[in-house]
Amino acid sequence: MYFKSWAGLLPSFEPYESLQTTLSHVTGTAIHPVVPWLLSFLNGSTFLSLAFGHLYRWLPGKIGAIKGMAYGVLGWAIMGTVFFPMIGLGLFAFQAGLGILPAFFSLAMLLTYSVVLGMVYDALNS
Repeated sequence: MYFKSWAGLLPSFEPYESLQTTLSHVTGTAIHPVVPWLLSFLNGSTFLSLAFGHLYRWLPGKIGAIKGMAYGVLGWAIMGTVFFPMIGLGLFAFQAGLGILPAFFSLAMLLTYSVVLGMVYDALNS
């Protein structure tokens, strides 16, 4: 997401703002902008990584990068069908008004993370 901002990619696609708005509606109070960022950091660095470690043996592929790719596609499908609609962006963020670009961006973002995660997990468990 930092690269997205730095490179000026999809400047009107701001899922953290949508999450912040949703959290404000759910809690009935203003949510500081750092909260959605911290939630996604905690989720990605802790929960998703732990889930990857537990699912590793069942993921398709023989090497960590392929297993990471499968995990990334699975995460992208869940994000596009559950998370984006939950924060008001619709399936695969099509309601953001940017066509298929947010879906491709989120796929690239998740694949980058999950392939690296798979390679590191594989290297540490060799």
